[in-house]
Amino acid sequence: MNKLNLAIVSFFSLASVATAATHGIAPADMDRNAAACSNFFDYANGAWRKAHPIPADMDRWSRRWQSGEVNKEHVRDILNEVSARSDWPVGSAEQLSGDFYAACMNEGAVDALGAKPVQPYLDEIAALKSRADVQGEIAKLHGLGVNVGFSLFAGQDLHDPTRMVARLGAGGLGLPDRDYYLKTEDRFVEARAKYHEHVARMFVLAGYAPAAANTAAAHVFDFEKRLATASLDNVALRDPTQQDHKTRFDGLATMAPDFDWAAYFDAGKLPRADVNVAEPAFIAEFNTEIATAPLEQWRDYLAWHVLDTAADSLSKPFVEQNFAFYGKYLSGATTMKPRAIRCAQATDGQIGEALGRAYVQKYFSPEAKARMQEMVDNILAAMHDDIENLAWMSPETKAKALAKLAAFNTKVGYPDKWREYTGVVIARGSYFDDVVAASRWNINDNLAQVGKPVDRSRWGMTPPTSNAYYDASMNEIVFPAGILQPPAFDVNATDAVNYGAIGVVIGHEVSHGFDDSGAQFDGQGRLANWWTDEDHKQFEARGQCVVRQFDGYFIEPGIHHNGKLVLGESIGDLGGAKLAYLAYQKSRVGKGPEPTIDGFTPEQQFFLAWGQWRGDEIRPETQRTMVQGDEHPIAKYRVNGPLSNLHEFSAAFSCKPGDAMVRPDADRCEVW
Repeated sequence: MNKLNLAIVSFFSLASVATAATHGIAPADMDRNAAACSNFFDYANGAWRKAHPIPADMDRWSRRWQSGEVNKEHVRDILNEVSARSDWPVGSAEQLSGDFYAACMNEGAVDALGAKPVQPYLDEIAALKSRADVQGEIAKLHGLGVNVGFSLFAGQDLHDPTRMVARLGAGGLGLPDRDYYLKTEDRFVEARAKYHEHVARMFVLAGYAPAAANTAAAHVFDFEKRLATASLDNVALRDPTQQDHKTRFDGLATMAPDFDWAAYFDAGKLPRADVNVAEPAFIAEFNTEIATAPLEQWRDYLAWHVLDTAADSLSKPFVEQNFAFYGKYLSGATTMKPRAIRCAQATDGQIGEALGRAYVQKYFSPEAKARMQEMVDNILAAMHDDIENLAWMSPETKAKALAKLAAFNTKVGYPDKWREYTGVVIARGSYFDDVVAASRWNINDNLAQVGKPVDRSRWGMTPPTSNAYYDASMNEIVFPAGILQPPAFDVNATDAVNYGAIGVVIGHEVSHGFDDSGAQFDGQGRLANWWTDEDHKQFEARGQCVVRQFDGYFIEPGIHHNGKLVLGESIGDLGGAKLAYLAYQKSRVGKGPEPTIDGFTPEQQFFLAWGQWRGDEIRPETQRTMVQGDEHPIAKYRVNGPLSNLHEFSAAFSCKPGDAMVRPDADRCEVW
């Protein structure tokens, strides 16, 4: 996530330099010393990665990530323009986003305050005298976005997705996941020591004496370790049935009798209605802590999470220490992003729909939306054909799969109904106060949905976001305008390239509706089994092939992917590449083949587009973190893994049995 490298223009023209001529892949990015049939990841964009080392403020780099950073610069430019005026009508999108950004950019004012903005919260925590006080403080901190003890938010009822309920889950850990607290390998032991140092240093910055800070850090770790021990691991968290524990409000008193749920729900203005408890064992451990943990330990734990949550909105020493652990140590970046980019990200994160309208007006044309919608329709049609032609699925299950597919909802670019940030007060005087105000508004806005019908107009990402998602309870695929930019998508690119880049992403999200997790939800978004027993056995066996494949992918000696953890994303990539290819072929019916460009056939351009967009170079530290807890494989295996299963890829590059990019028929994986 760094500044624009001008070489991007050679790949896809930006809006400011667009021409009417279509264009394809970037041959100069390819490593001609590599072989397509041996290591397509290197072949497709190895030369680009060699010529473009990972920027110091990034943990990975590729055309895809470069585009994301350009996108942040676009957001920054909009905010620079908006914030140059201070006379916008109060409460308008321009006033809210412009003043939030301007307050963030006033680094001198932020630094002059030091720890003062957070001190009242620390003082209040230090004054806690009883377990009842602790419980009241938890409710207050949750209202600010400080997830201590557990998390609670509005979400769809797993069995009646037309309703919103309170969803109660685990929360309050400072390390990435439970295994960092429990595993004995050297890298986890080291991470625990580094975490202790980080927590202690943050306490010192907040005014603690070194000895007291060290003791407080020990209290924090011991407390969090007990919570972590009761948490589900990352693989279990992928299974929705393991987080399906609906109870009436009164049932919470049975699960955690020492916590005053009535007072907590009243503080959050929540109806005393049904609750889905994701992790009952975690809530039982939370209850034990409420009943037995020393008050001193509770105070240190709560104070730490206030500091951790607030760090990036405080003075430079807090920001730098926070980056030293989470950015440098865990991710491998060596410098922070420029403040303007960080402030643009913060504004987008807190009030992104307030600036989203300006973003889409400038960077997402009606022509682009129409072209994207056409591609989505073609890929959904390809999935329809694929399901109908499956030899292993019975007619009964096919009918239900097709019904689910027909019920898919698609969102492209931006919301039809924009979010109004009514009541949130943003001013240029204090960045910390703005963050608190925006956080409080967003939390209240979410909790206000509990007990209401689902609002299907809402988006889970802001328009400038360079990402996409599938929501199982909504049964919808969503593509913000931020990802519909070069090199993922360009109205001036050939169909082969667009289908090979954003088309695979579309197919990936469609496939999530039918991966090991998504396949447990029906077309209405209900957690319900719509499979025959025999078909589900076949489906699981096909998924197990993918698990075995990715279990065999190592990032370094002794550290390899967990196939079960990355199963959903890998099914998505495998299905996405196949569906996008089929859809590309469908799109050419009646039009004839596209031309060979730079010596590459349209079919080769399709696969090269995927390799060039997805071909990330990733720091070793980030790879280790990803392998531990990320559902996504590293980029090398996201490129080579699915393509090595596709006959269409082998045919395009004349690969032969025995080549590394050709899995033997006995090992070849195909789910959809």
